[in-house]
Amino acid sequence: MDLNSPLFDRIRTQRRPREEKRESTMKCDSPGCGADGAYRAPMGRLREGQYFCFCLDHVREYNATYNYFNGMNDADVARYVKDATIGHRPTWAMGTRRGATGFREEGGPTADPLGMNRAKFHRRAPEKREPRYSPVTMRAFAALDLDETTGPEAVRARYKELVKRHHPDANGGDRSREEKLREIIHAYKTLRAARLA
Repeated sequence: MDLNSPLFDRIRTQRRPREEKRESTMKCDSPGCGADGAYRAPMGRLREGQYFCFCLDHVREYNATYNYFNGMNDADVARYVKDATIGHRPTWAMGTRRGATGFREEGGPTADPLGMNRAKFHRRAPEKREPRYSPVTMRAFAALDLDETTGPEAVRARYKELVKRHHPDANGGDRSREEKLREIIHAYKTLRAARLA
């Protein structure tokens, strides 16, 4: 590195001190004031990016009374603060079917220019199925003349009714229905073992 280079001299030179106050061509926007308007102050909520130019005394007065939410009720202020957490931008729920109709406001034919959100790319929602039981359990339900959607209370009530109807003591000692009674008792035990009775 050449220490006598003019570039080296430019890097090490001190900068000139800044002027303390710029000359302003604007006059103070306060009525009746003719001073320079060197200080900017925001115009208000619905006029973002626009400013008043005030002198030092009037900008201090303006800032002491400035209220961004002037004219808004409490509900509007709360809504504004809530929207400010997301930068006042729209949001959409995560995990929804992004290609579904009406998912976003724009919709329309240009919403999916590459065809990535067609129905073939979406998984189907699982179909709700009734619980399937084993064939032994299904035979037990059939023996009690019930279907598989019957609850435990109804199973117990049906079992008691059939036992009373087919028991030999209830039929004057007739043993012709004894085989049917064994089948009912076995079916009930099967359903109890499956925690369905």
